[in-house]
Amino acid sequence: MSQRSAEALAFLKGLGTPKDLAARAGELGIETRPLTPSEGERVPSGRVRGSVPGPVPFDGAGFRRLKSNSHIHLPPNFSAFQTVAQAIELSAAQGIRVLGVSNYYDYDVYGDFVEGARQAGIFPLFGLEIICLIDDLVKQSVKINDPGNPGKMYVCGKGITRFAPFSAEANRLLGIIRHNDTTRIREVISKLAEVFAERGLPIALTEADVIDMVAGRHGCARQRIYLQERHVCQAFQEAIFATVPASERIEKLTRAFGLTSAPKFGPEDAVRIQNEIRAQLMKAGKPAYVAETFVNFEQAYRLILELGGIPAYPTLADGTSPICPFESPVEKLIADIRARGFECAEFIPIRNTPEVLTHYVRAMRSAGLVITAGTEHNTLDLLPIEPACVKGAPVPDEVKDIFWEGACVVAAHQFLTLHSECGFVDAQGKPNPNYPNATARIAAFKSLGEAVIQRYLNSK
Repeated sequence: MSQRSAEALAFLKGLGTPKDLAARAGELGIETRPLTPSEGERVPSGRVRGSVPGPVPFDGAGFRRLKSNSHIHLPPNFSAFQTVAQAIELSAAQGIRVLGVSNYYDYDVYGDFVEGARQAGIFPLFGLEIICLIDDLVKQSVKINDPGNPGKMYVCGKGITRFAPFSAEANRLLGIIRHNDTTRIREVISKLAEVFAERGLPIALTEADVIDMVAGRHGCARQRIYLQERHVCQAFQEAIFATVPASERIEKLTRAFGLTSAPKFGPEDAVRIQNEIRAQLMKAGKPAYVAETFVNFEQAYRLILELGGIPAYPTLADGTSPICPFESPVEKLIADIRARGFECAEFIPIRNTPEVLTHYVRAMRSAGLVITAGTEHNTLDLLPIEPACVKGAPVPDEVKDIFWEGACVVAAHQFLTLHSECGFVDAQGKPNPNYPNATARIAAFKSLGEAVIQRYLNSK
């Protein structure tokens, strides 16, 4: 693990003691309020857009809700961003003050992220994303939060702090995941090359070639790279563009994809062609498909706790139609995820209509779950950094307040666990026992988180 990651965690720990920051929160009487219509969510006073922000503003009503995003992916994960610096620069230019990263399976990049975030005046949240399989739901053909694969569940961890260094158990679990993924992707690349060759496109790429492409694109060390399907699709698309003239691409790709009618992409449409490679050749039942081997839910949950995080359920809701059976109705979803030990849920609102998002967030927050939100940025589409709903519709103010509360809770959890104290959940994923109920616990962690963020953003 990089020295910069350890230094970043030490800096956050050094913001003060839990007693000091809790007292500070009490002195400030911190409470979130939405800004008035005349204020909007403007860039704080004293800041030139794109520069390092000025001090976090306070007034008689307390701490203002800041723009936040609790879930993006940074390279070398497949990402809309070319570099960590680009992600930071765009976030700062768009007024983001709290930014969370949720990478798959390697966290060395978090050191680079924190260094850039400190310079830009952005508070960092650390997270991860894991894919697991729940065998009994596979057998029952229940779709959870992946509409294409029964029993497959995406799980997130929020506020991780034990990644510099890893515990022995975290190392063991990550070793299993990395081995399974690496073995599968190597076979996918080999099969894909065979299929293209058989269908008139001799593209002889290897695993090493794809890793070189990722390293070159993002300027990162090869040992940081764990390939994903989208990396493979991009590498083959780029190889095709380099060897096949644009005038011949549609004909050759139509044959390679086994299409019986004219495709809906143009010869220069790199992103659509990447998506077609995945859909037509790599999905279940297609010629380059290789079955995935996942850890089980208990292993995924344990890894999050080993890394010091809060297990969070990523909610798809109307991000697919119909809504996955596991997630409908929302009351059933709440009961199911609470039974599995979740105290937190997350949304990627660009998938959701404002109406459905509000319905789900209200119900889940009323049930005592803390809620976060992000954008992922795990495709090449360079969306705005602040979360928005489907077709760019704004997230309702009521829901923004709940998302901000969630970001603050995660900030407080990070801070406490860095001080070896019980966070929002304990080492077994149980709610912090020092509060009589979820309402009191969330309120206390929100206040502490705001104090931590304020201390960080105003530190020199």
